[in-house]
Amino acid sequence: MHLLIAAAGSGRRMGGEGNKLLLPLAGRAVLAWTLEAALACPSIRWIGVVGQPVDQDAVEALITAAAPDRPVRWIVGGASRQESVSRGLAALPPGASGVLVHDGARCLVTPELIGRCAEAVEQGEAVIAATPVSDTIKRVDGQAMVAATLERSELWAAQTPQGFPVEALRQAHGQAHQQGWSVTDDAALFERLGWPVRVIAAPASNIKITTPFDLTLAAAFLAERAARSLTCPDDPHHVSKGSPKSAQNPLKAMDLGETMGHEHA
Repeated sequence: MHLLIAAAGSGRRMGGEGNKLLLPLAGRAVLAWTLEAALACPSIRWIGVVGQPVDQDAVEALITAAAPDRPVRWIVGGASRQESVSRGLAALPPGASGVLVHDGARCLVTPELIGRCAEAVEQGEAVIAATPVSDTIKRVDGQAMVAATLERSELWAAQTPQGFPVEALRQAHGQAHQQGWSVTDDAALFERLGWPVRVIAAPASNIKITTPFDLTLAAAFLAERAARSLTCPDDPHHVSKGSPKSAQNPLKAMDLGETMGHEHA
C-alpha cells in the first residue's frame, strides 16, 4: 500500500507563522510522530510527503532522522490540499493500485488504524477513518439563529487516513479539475460522483493538531501513554525500562484506542 502524507500544515489557527507540523510535541516535531506511525505499519510499502518548498529541508531532515526501511519521498505540493493530493497521485510509483491519504497533523494515528484502512483498499473499497459525533449538531442560519437539529445517529466526523483505488481517485481528481469542484477531503469527490465510501471507526485519540489546545492534549496523551508503558508490566503493550528506544518513542509502546473526547470536522 502507498501512503501520501499531506504536510503543508498552515499555522494560522496556531496563532503563528510557519508549518504547524514542524512544531515541537513531546520533544519531537509533530510530523515525526506521524512518520513513525506510518513506518510502524507493515502494510505501507512507500510513503510520499507532500508539502511546500519552504519546508523541504526541514521535512527531509525528519525523514532522514526516522531512518526509514522503505522509500519515503518528498513531493512538492500545490496551492491547496486538493491540488497537493493531485500532485501526490502523479508522483506515485508505476503500478501503484491503492493509496491512503493522511493529514500529517493527525500525528496520533495508530499503525493499526492505518492497517485496517489499507486492508479495505486492497479489497477494492474506498474508505475513510471517522468517529461518531457525540455533540448535538445544530444547523444555524446567517443571523446566528438555529434552523434545525440534525439527527446525530447519522453523523460522523470525517478524519484520515482515507483510502482509494488509485485509478478511481485519479479519475475523481480529473473530474474535479474539469468541473471546478473544490472540496476539503478526497471522499467528497467520490460522493459527488455517486461512488461508495465506507466508514472505518477510528479511536477518539485520532485528533488533528489545529490549535495550541490540541498540542496540549496530544502532549498529555503521549506522556500518559509513555508512563503506562513503563509502569504496567502486565499490560500487553508493556515496554521494559531497559529499552530506551521504545521509551523515547511511546507511539510504538501502546495502543491508542483509549478514549479521549475531542471534536473535529
